[in-house]
Amino acid sequence: MKHALRAALATALAATALAAAVPSALAAPAQSPVPACRAVPANAAAPASRAASNPTTISAAHYNQARNILAHAGSMNAAKSHLAHGVRNVPVRYGTQLLACSRDEFRHKDRDAPLKRSGMTPYHWLAIHDAAKSMGINRW
Repeated sequence: MKHALRAALATALAATALAAAVPSALAAPAQSPVPACRAVPANAAAPASRAASNPTTISAAHYNQARNILAHAGSMNAAKSHLAHGVRNVPVRYGTQLLACSRDEFRHKDRDAPLKRSGMTPYHWLAIHDAAKSMGINRW
């Protein structure tokens, strides 16, 4: 009887300790504005040439402006991505992923277009470059 009581008490204590430890270990920051496109893993390091020419962070306002430019141009990936709020800056990879996903989406949409620039219509090409310029990103 004592052994069963001790085992039950030890199990309850272990479960309580685990429940207290897991939420703090798994706690994530507020929802980040990562684009809906998952073509590039979030932990993938940027190539040296891209990392050297781009800033390390982008202001949240510039990210949101670029997201709006791409969403108005017709990018569903940009429209599905979250606005950056509650933070002053976001990592540059958020911006490069947004640009890369939108570029791939526009190229897919414009594959049958008669007039292309870099595989997409001039309207989409201009939207991509305006968004990149607003974030200060040179290479994506």
